[in-house]
Amino acid sequence: MVDSAGFNDRARLDGFGHPRSEALRLHERFHRRDFGHMEVEITVDDPKLYTKPFTVKVTEILLPDSDVVETICNENEKDRAHLK
Repeated sequence: MVDSAGFNDRARLDGFGHPRSEALRLHERFHRRDFGHMEVEITVDDPKLYTKPFTVKVTEILLPDSDVVETICNENEKDRAHLK
């Protein structure tokens, strides 16, 4: 399980434009269902904007012989120079 905190309110929670505040906490669980699938369960807890925590579940397809690419944050980003 991965717990994330320390967000600001200058970006959106997702690609649909849902807001987030500085109180946001994300709880992520990863489960490798089988060789080609990763189940991800994300619980969003932001008491300033949402009345109760909610959970989103997605299944990611893992491709053999490929790299998992990280999402890069624009703020304080220091890794882009190291990526090829």
